[in-house]
Amino acid sequence: MTVFALIIINKAGGLIYNRTFHEGGLNKISTNDYLVLAGTFHGVHAITTRLNPVKNAPGDRTSTPSSVPGAANIVNRPEPSSGLEVLESENFRLQCFNTMTGTKFLLFTDTTQANVDVTIRRVYEMYSDYVMKNPFYQLEMPIRCDMFDRKLLSYIREINNR
Repeated sequence: MTVFALIIINKAGGLIYNRTFHEGGLNKISTNDYLVLAGTFHGVHAITTRLNPVKNAPGDRTSTPSSVPGAANIVNRPEPSSGLEVLESENFRLQCFNTMTGTKFLLFTDTTQANVDVTIRRVYEMYSDYVMKNPFYQLEMPIRCDMFDRKLLSYIREINNR
């Protein structure tokens, strides 16, 4: 069970942090490829948040909500979609945690990695403690915080050595 990499994307879709933890896991990609990956994922995530099926209200016999005007055509819309959360391939799993501010944490792990949601929330807690409470950090800018790097690396090494 292995955590391969972490990418943090700001609310505008810009890459603000990337770190590889396991050299033998994923293929190496350039910094430019990380920027493209961040922008592409941001766009796909935005599209998937708009995919929100509409269900007809009970008793409505029409197949499309717009076919019958008036009060009889009440639409039951579920909670808004949270967008793409997990992408799994035969080689890796990508877990996305989207914060209330729109910052996205992408964690690349082995497909057999357990409790990825717990791991990604712990990474977010470290981000909150060591980056957001840093008086020198400017919002939406690349993360340059040594304490965050050290704590994150220590935590991920602990997971990868289990």
